Amino acid sequence: MRQKPPIEHWSYSSLMSFLRNPLAWYKRYVEKVYDTPSSPSSFVGRAGHLALENFYNGMPRDKAIESGLSYIQNVADFDINFGKIKTNTAKKKKRVSMEREYNQAISFYLNRPPRHKVLGVEVSGTVEVDGLELPIKAISDLVVSSRVERGAVDIVDHKFVDTFSSKGSQKTLFIIQAIFNYYTISDLYGKPVKRFIIQECKRKRNTDGSSQMRRHIINFDDCKEEFALFHRLVNDATKEISRPRMYLPNPSDMFEGENSFDIYRLGLVE
Repeated sequence: MRQKPPIEHWSYSSLMSFLRNPLAWYKRYVEKVYDTPSSPSSFVGRAGHLALENFYNGMPRDKAIESGLSYIQNVADFDINFGKIKTNTAKKKKRVSMEREYNQAISFYLNRPPRHKVLGVEVSGTVEVDGLELPIKAISDLVVSSRVERGAVDIVDHKFVDTFSSKGSQKTLFIIQAIFNYYTISDLYGKPVKRFIIQECKRKRNTDGSSQMRRHIINFDDCKEEFALFHRLVNDATKEISRPRMYLPNPSDMFEGENSFDIYRLGLVE
């Protein structure tokens, strides 16, 4: 039996959460409980995104860097998943290393920032797409004038990583995220969207002195099969959440496995 979907739209993060750990997804995106701590590296990435958002909005480089550092410094300990680190002394050392990692990564990026004709920063949109049962939502780090077609736009996504992606533009997660952003930017700007550019920045310095930056490019003109697969996946996920079902934990989920199993153990979503 079909029932009304328990969410109003899909986003890249919510779809990935559902596929990885349905119970953790239900808690966050249906019950809207956001109390699960995040890893130190995720806060470094968020700080980097905030600094770049401010930089591309016109803030001076030093002030932009300072804004990201301030963000990290104001994160409460209980919001950080310290893993095996338990003592206050060890937590303080970890926080110092987070600040150091952030300063290093953002300096790598802003020493020679990629040049774009920026049309939009942190562009958010929710759109209905022909053939999809639910609307989709995405936030694009940058929308820029395309260098491959006059009058068209590209989307730029920033990622702060430990290691560069080995599959690059062929990585499934990148392609799924790219298509979410494609539909929202196509609707918001009314222009051809040509490329999704992933700009990876390593948080830790390469010992061989090689570049800390790597770019991957997804050309939407070459993604006909990927668009068809995207539609199938999103609609199948919508059907799955629209039927009576039990939400079971995924204890092997490296991010939220223990938390989801605690929820299941305590019977909090019966």
